Parts: sequence; structure tokens; C-alpha cells
Amino acid sequence: MPEIGLYALRLGLAVAVLGIGAGVYAGIQKKSDWGGVAERSVYALFALLGVAMLALFYALGTNDFSLDYVAKHSARSMELRYRLGALWGGQAGSLLLWAFLLMAGGTVGVFTNRHNNRLLIPWVAVSLLVNAAFFLVLLNFLTNPFDRLPPGEVLSDGQGLNPLLQHPVMMIHPIMLYIGFTGFATPFAFAFAALITGDLGTSWFRTTRRFSLLAWLALGSGIVLGGRWAYEVLGWGGYWAWDPVENASLMPWLAATAYLHSVMIQEKRDMLKTWNVVLVGLTYTLCLFGTFLTRSGIVQSVHAFTNDGWYKPLFLSYVLVMAVSFYTAVWFRRDRLVSPNRLESVVSREASFILNNWVFMVLLAVVFGFTLLPVFSESLSGERLTLGPHFFNIVTAPLALILMFLTGVGPLVAWRSATPASLKRQFKWPSIAGLVVGAGITFLFWGRVGYWAIGCWGLAAFVIATIVQEYGLAIRARRRSQGESVIGAFRALLRKNQRRYGGYIVHLGIVVMLLGISGSVFNYESLENVEPGDFIEVQRDYQIEYLTAQPIEKQHYGGATARLALYRNTEPVAIMEPEKRTYWLEQQPSTIPSIYSTWIEDIYVILTAIETDGSATLKVYRNPLVNWIWAGAIIFALGGVAILWPHPARTGASE
Repeated sequence: MPEIGLYALRLGLAVAVLGIGAGVYAGIQKKSDWGGVAERSVYALFALLGVAMLALFYALGTNDFSLDYVAKHSARSMELRYRLGALWGGQAGSLLLWAFLLMAGGTVGVFTNRHNNRLLIPWVAVSLLVNAAFFLVLLNFLTNPFDRLPPGEVLSDGQGLNPLLQHPVMMIHPIMLYIGFTGFATPFAFAFAALITGDLGTSWFRTTRRFSLLAWLALGSGIVLGGRWAYEVLGWGGYWAWDPVENASLMPWLAATAYLHSVMIQEKRDMLKTWNVVLVGLTYTLCLFGTFLTRSGIVQSVHAFTNDGWYKPLFLSYVLVMAVSFYTAVWFRRDRLVSPNRLESVVSREASFILNNWVFMVLLAVVFGFTLLPVFSESLSGERLTLGPHFFNIVTAPLALILMFLTGVGPLVAWRSATPASLKRQFKWPSIAGLVVGAGITFLFWGRVGYWAIGCWGLAAFVIATIVQEYGLAIRARRRSQGESVIGAFRALLRKNQRRYGGYIVHLGIVVMLLGISGSVFNYESLENVEPGDFIEVQRDYQIEYLTAQPIEKQHYGGATARLALYRNTEPVAIMEPEKRTYWLEQQPSTIPSIYSTWIEDIYVILTAIETDGSATLKVYRNPLVNWIWAGAIIFALGGVAILWPHPARTGASE
């Protein structure tokens, strides 16, 4: 079976090269038969990569330790699901998954347009196949997952997957990120084809709208899942540390969010044609750059795959070639990208969306610059200057508040130009809600919270009131005109105008997540050494009693568990058992926190050490509202599903 996977990769590279040649010839000479060859090359390559995926899954599932990849990333002691998940736990396997998902999305894009956009399809195929060919070069010549070990080096068991990755979330989180990264390849390919052919109307982005939305939703969900994994597994009390690899996934999501907002202006007002093409190119370039960042070792991260020297020049060259090629095409087509309409008023929905875009770009620039500061500083001074999370938070916090404000403003302002009367009518109740909540938070927590928490809660009330008002007015109108029930009217709104009303659900989810983040201003942390029978007071109302410590004696790891009793106002509420482990094979320590969760807060306990006298050193966190982050993520995902849910074709504008 591994040989089948090996030959599938080799044949796949040949198919990619053939398809690239056929697509270029078809695009230049307008030869439909050669265009068909390029299309079929996309399908064939997807099938071959599927075969390679199955072959590697088979090798992992059957413990074929004659393969170097299986021996380094799997072990007999691992559960089957984690053995299979090891496919994306290492360099070669993750690159194979990247290429497979790239061609999966590309195949759907080409197949669904096989009768439409015939002028674009050959160049779409070329773009997809060029991207796939690069990864196939890596897989065939530099990091092949089917390389065999010499017979004398084959052992009866493997080294196993990093224990920190053996968690249910890690069965989903990498796949969601990769769907996001690779999903933007299809909109990029159609935009590139539109630039090459000069067909720069609305067809290219209407065709790929659902691809963009799906990739954006998957990438956002993957980011949140990564935060959940970090919170449960890494044992540091947090969920986001502005790690370079975390930022690598955030940057393209920010660019894509800006694009999804600005493209509505092009649909509605035929504006920002150049800007939208630029954003599509930027989003996919950042997806590639994020993949480079993860694998090159150019920045230090606990999440990085490797620091092999050859990755830096090779992968960076690939990213630069793709970016330069795309933006060169934009430059040559700049006259065709001139928009016929202009902004008519600064008090309009278009203006709010444009300002929204610029704030996203500033936020993106901050994250990019701070993330790569160690690289820039080292190249200039020879010293790596690194900024911690505190600096990120200081700069990004006000930008987040501006974005929240614009999220509430957008639906309240009319297209083209808003009148004073309409502004007064639309803003009245949302503004009152925001001011009342902001004033209430200020009164209740005067001197205990800063501007960000007050602004976050006030603006959250403003946005939520806006969403409620928009739904309320629309439902009331449908009940009057159609005689529908409230639920029936709500369903009709989602069915007939999914992007608008599904988008409001997405906005609600993001607001709830930001409220969860705002709870961090009340975070409590303490480090205590206690003997059996001692209590730790957690801000008066919680008490933790240290009962005993027990050794852990497992086959593959050892350590200790602290058994704790948690009380609230002297009433017992839970038994908590944080662990301190050492994995023998990997020689890797691990801290497994114990978490008591409510909708209001988490009590999060880490076992730092068991001392020789039997005492335990415990680190205790109290994290208010943290579960609102995960609840908001669920609302965000439901809103995305509502937007993407299949619906009958309709006419008219979407806003």
C-alpha cells in the first residue's frame, strides 16, 4: 500500500505539469479541447492525492513502522483515532493534507463551473495546478511521507505522536485551519483567471462567494478550536498568547473578513473593484505565508513543525512568486479595474464598510509587524527583539472597539447617503442601550476596570440592540404583509436574505466572544504551597482543600495527581484532580489542569509540583466569562451555516 501512495505522488506531479501546460496553451490559443485536458488534470490530481491520503492512513492504522513517517509520529500504544490523526501531526503528512484539500476545493470549483465561465476555467486550472505542483515537489523530493527506513533501523514500535497533540480537539482543529487556508485558493484562482483574461466583472467573485465564505468560516472556527485546545491542554490558564503560529492563521482571516465586507459594496454599488481583487490576493498570499511561517523556523513557536534550513529560501520564494505574479497582473489590468461609481457621502453604508476595511488593514499590519519584529530586528541589529502579549493587547484593544462600533453602525446607515431623520430614527434605541449599559458598568466597577471593558460592554449592547432592531423591524413587516408567525418570519428572512440576516448572527457570535474576552480584566491568579488538609481562599467565596496526592503509574507516562475539594461559600461543589505527567518515550513533561466551569467563570487549577514533604504547589486561576468565548464561537458557526445553507435562487440585492 505505501508503494501505491508513493507512485500516486509521483504520477500526481506529472499530471500537474501536464495540466499546467495544457491550461496555458488552451488559455492563449482558445483551444477548448486542451482546456478540457487541464480540467481533467485537476480531477485526476485530486483522485491521486486521495489515493496517497488513503495509503498513508492505511500505513498509520496498521502500524507500518518501516515508513520513517509512521515510525516518528505513531506508536502501537496510541488509540486508532490518534494514529490516523498523526497524518497531520508531522511535516510530510501535513503537506499532503494541504495539497489534498487544495485540490478538493479546486475540483469542486472547476466541476461546478464546467458549463459556465469557460473563458476562465483553463487559467483557473493552471493556478490550482501550479500551487499543487509546488507541494508535490516538496512531497516527492524533500519530505516524502512514504520514505522507508533501512531494514536494520526498523523497530517494533514508533516514537509516538507528541502527547500534547493527542486530544480530541486536535482531530478537528488542524483540518479546519487547512480547509480555511486551502479554501481561499479557489477564489484566488478565479481572480487570477479574471485578471489574465480581462473578464473583470462580477462573475469571478459571485462564482466563488460560497468558497470564500466556507474558507473564512472554517479558518475562524479553527482559530477558536486552537484556543480551546491551548486552554485545556497547555496548562497556563489562557487561550491566546499571540504566538507566531496563532497569528499566522489570524492574519489571512482578517484580510478575508475585510474582503467579505467590501465585496458587498462592489455588488451593490459597483465600487472597490481594484480593492477587492487586491484583498483576494492578499488573503491567499497570507495563507501561503502562514504555512511558510509554521514550517520555516523563521520565528520561534511551540507550534512550529521544523527549522530545516532549506524550507526558508524555497518556501519564501514560492510565496513571493505567487504574490508578485498576482499583483503584476493587477497592475497590468488597473485600467479595467476602475470603478464607475464613487463614494457619494461619508454618512453612508459604503463609507462605514470602507472605514471597517481600513481598520482591519491596520489591525493586520500591527499583527504582521509585531509577529515578524524578531526577524526584522535580528537582520538590522543582530539581536532578536520580541514583544509579549501585553504589547499586542495594548495596540489591538482600541482597534477592536472601533470594529465593534462599526459593526453596529453598518446596518443602521442607508446606502448612498443617510438623512438626518433616518439616522435619528435608526440610532435612537441602540444608542440608548449602549449608553445605559456603559454607564451601568462604569458605576458598578468604578476604579476596577479600564476603558476597554467599559467600551466593550457598552458597544456590545449597542450592536446587540442594532441586531434586535433589524430583526424586529423585518419580522414585523413580514407579519403584516404575509401573516406569518414570528418563527415563520424569522425562517423566511434567513431563507430569502441569508447573507444579511445570517451575517447578523455571525456578528452576535463575535460580540459574545469579545464579551468573554473582556472578562479577563477580572482574572485572578495565585500560587500556593499547601499541605494535606490546608485550604486556599479564592477571593472569599471559593475555597480549595488539598486532600492528598496520588502517584500515576501508567505504561507510557508517570507523575502525580493532586486530589482537591472545591467549595463555594463552604458548600462542596466539585472534586478537582490536576495532574503533572512525564511521558517516558518522548521525555516530555506535561501539565494537565483541572477545570470547574460555570457560565459565569472557570476555576482553573494547575499542579506545579509535589514536594518531598508531601505538600503540593498549586497555581489557581479564576477566569470570569471565559465560557462565553466558546458559546460565542458556536453562535458564530451557526451564523456561518445559516449563510451557507442551500437556498433557492433569488433576484435583487442582498442588502
